[in-house]
Amino acid sequence: MTTAQRAFIGELIAECLAVFIIIVFGDSVAAMYSLYDPSPYKMAYWGVCIVWGLGVTIAIYVTGAVSGTHANPAVTLALACYRGFSWKKVLPYCVAQVIGGFLGAAIVYTLFSPVIAHYAAVNHLDWTHDGAAAGVFFTHPGDFITPLHAFVDEVILTAMLLIGIFAITCEYNTQAPQANAGALIIGLLVATIGASAGYLEAWAINPARDFGPRLFCYLAGWGETALPSPGNYWWIPIAGPLLGGVLGAGFYQGVMRPFMPANVRAQKSDTAQD
Repeated sequence: MTTAQRAFIGELIAECLAVFIIIVFGDSVAAMYSLYDPSPYKMAYWGVCIVWGLGVTIAIYVTGAVSGTHANPAVTLALACYRGFSWKKVLPYCVAQVIGGFLGAAIVYTLFSPVIAHYAAVNHLDWTHDGAAAGVFFTHPGDFITPLHAFVDEVILTAMLLIGIFAITCEYNTQAPQANAGALIIGLLVATIGASAGYLEAWAINPARDFGPRLFCYLAGWGETALPSPGNYWWIPIAGPLLGGVLGAGFYQGVMRPFMPANVRAQKSDTAQD
């Protein structure tokens, strides 16, 4: 095995681990929110958002030095489109991320399976027909939200996510947080999106975050309520974020980055040298 091959395997392991960490914390707090009565979070929804965001922050600190912690196919695709990430790595990264989501959901199920069973029994819910506790693991439209509207929401919210990530990680943005502080700000960005719009359809903004757990639930007994899900909803948290990520990142790269003073100075310097 060459050094490059070994490094690439490490990157895939890191991407898998990153999404695994996010799902273990995020789906666990979703279980705390959904399955208990009274829930410790029903009157403190911001706490749910903070846990999801801190899960992202921890994932970055654990894996960022190895893979850069994309932890999201929408981020991987956007980086390939605009920041020179290798197209050959896009699909393997996405597969690793989905596997991480699958394994993370398996751990959450291991932790909360007795509580899920009790919740289903008390509320007279069937897993395969009623989707008992499915919202712990994957997303679905909220009240008054149609699948088409959810698609538009996911495009917009993921665009906002990628605008923030590209701004935070832009080498020419002198207002961006320096060094490792960026991980915390990205986590807070995720939390902010959830706090401001999470009730629309549980703010997937990440195909691996939704599809990995959804695939686990399909195999674990939720059946058609997971895949293809009511109204064939399963594809929306995949396609919406992928499109939104490309649009948001493209907006930052095309509209904001060219006007960064440091970028303007660099371009003038290059022109003068020519």
